[in-house]
Order: sequence, then structure tokens, then C-alpha cells
Amino acid sequence: MIKILFVCLGNICRSPTAEGVFRHKASEEGLTDIMIDSAGTAAYHIGNPPDKRSQHTASKYGIDLSTLRARQVAYSDYTEFDYIIAMDNENLRNMQSECPGEHRHKLFKFTEFCDRHVGEPVVPDPYYGGSDGFEKTFSIIEDAAEGFLNHIKREHNL
Repeated sequence: MIKILFVCLGNICRSPTAEGVFRHKASEEGLTDIMIDSAGTAAYHIGNPPDKRSQHTASKYGIDLSTLRARQVAYSDYTEFDYIIAMDNENLRNMQSECPGEHRHKLFKFTEFCDRHVGEPVVPDPYYGGSDGFEKTFSIIEDAAEGFLNHIKREHNL
């Protein structure tokens, strides 16, 4: 089983969207031996569902985020997961400082896998913006998810 964790700051916008999009794309490919989760580096929203605007944007593309609940990254996540994917540089740095050295190779920035949004430095946090920000974030996440799925398929001969 391949275990993937998507991480943003509060786990209510970007990382649950990435979890939902990646789960949807993996399912479309018939990949069932993958565990997908999301978390935040901060404890702001533990137990809360994804932001309504994230849920609304995802639902327009056939992805339901309503059952997801925010949680904070746990120390055990660094050993349990095979891939830990940060949405931006700050969260990546936070995880790099906490992650045991022997597991740092598991840390990636999600935009590294973009094909259409090449050069996009991060998945932007849409929390303080309007609906356009959620659309842009979704588009970048969808692109990165496709590229990451292709990476997983190549790396694991799927």
C-alpha cells in the first residue's frame, strides 16, 4: 500500500482539496492500493470540515469533501506515510524542521508535479480571498494531482 499525506496550514482549504482530487483521480485509474489523507501544520481547525468554499468548488467537479475533518500533522506521520506533500514553502520548511532526517526524502512540494502550471511556486491559500481564488487553487491542485499520479505510477510500476 502506498500512503500519501497532503499538508497545508489549517487543513480546511488546500490539503483536503488535494486529498479529494487525488482520491478521485486514483479511483478513475482503478488504483485501490493507495491510502490518501490530509493534515495541517497548525491546530487552528482540528475536527472541522473543509471550508464551504472549498467544498463548493470541488463539488462543481464531482468531488465531495464533506466527510473530511481537519487534523494536525502528527510526528508518527513522518514514519507512516511514503509521500508527504506540502502545498507551499512555509509548510514544507515547518515539516523539514520536524521530520526525522531518515524520512526527509518523503517531503515534496505539490507544485513540483505540475505540467500546466509550470513555474507556479506554490498552491496559493485562497482562505482570505474570493471564489476566484478557490478556482485557481483547484486548477493548480488538479494539475499537480495528475502529475503526481503519473509520478506514482512510474515509481511503483502501476
